[in-house]
Amino acid sequence: MALSFDVDNETAPFCQNTTSPGYIAQAHYGARVGLPRIMSLLKEHRARASFFVPAVSILLTPEAIEAVQAEGHEIGLHGWIHERCGDLAEGEESELAERSAAVLRRYTGLAPRGMRTPWWDVSGRTVPIARHLGLMYDSSMMADDEPYEVLDRGERTGVVEIPVAWIRDDAPYFPDDPAARQVLAPRQVLQIWKDEFDGARADGGLFQLTLHPHVIGRRSRALILRELLAYIDSRPGVWFATHEEVARHTGSRLGITPAIESDIIRSGSSA
Repeated sequence: MALSFDVDNETAPFCQNTTSPGYIAQAHYGARVGLPRIMSLLKEHRARASFFVPAVSILLTPEAIEAVQAEGHEIGLHGWIHERCGDLAEGEESELAERSAAVLRRYTGLAPRGMRTPWWDVSGRTVPIARHLGLMYDSSMMADDEPYEVLDRGERTGVVEIPVAWIRDDAPYFPDDPAARQVLAPRQVLQIWKDEFDGARADGGLFQLTLHPHVIGRRSRALILRELLAYIDSRPGVWFATHEEVARHTGSRLGITPAIESDIIRSGSSA
């Protein structure tokens, strides 16, 4: 069970040049209410998770990231301000990745071990940048149900991919935009995720879930997260693992040597 949260908060409107106080307040719900509610649920079920955080989210609410780290959860890269990699020039993508890693290192004291690209948008430069940063894994692509090694132009990279999927993401079911109509009730989504988990457990494989504090943190949606965690917790033989732990486990099976941190990350240079 690889549970993850993308802590987008205000970067969700900012990255789209939206400065309306109403939209910003809607996104700030994630830091103000959603994240504390999620942290309580995870503690209740003794479940560890991975939190992917844009650097700007860290700068806006550093105390929230401190609380996440204090509970033993992993914190990974999620861009600078939730930008799309495909919209960036080569130098821009690399610069923002390095700046983001420096911010994460400054506020956590640890080098990031993995990343999730904003919007799950990956350019031809993204994997080389991940290797340059010394990352063990990425969690942005969808080529399998199970973790696999990413290739770059046919060559092994040593980067483990922990695949995501829209069916295991809360955002498509519960859109922020009122014009994008919510088509399923929370309990219908709960059933989909239960079925996905049951399938993964039957295969002895991975159940990975991507959630957002400003989305899943609403009361009726937090309720189904509680029920899902209780359902999973009641099944024997389930390992609640961070994405880093999944990457290490996969790497050991594939003969991958963990990446070495780059000088950029080791130096702890600030943004």
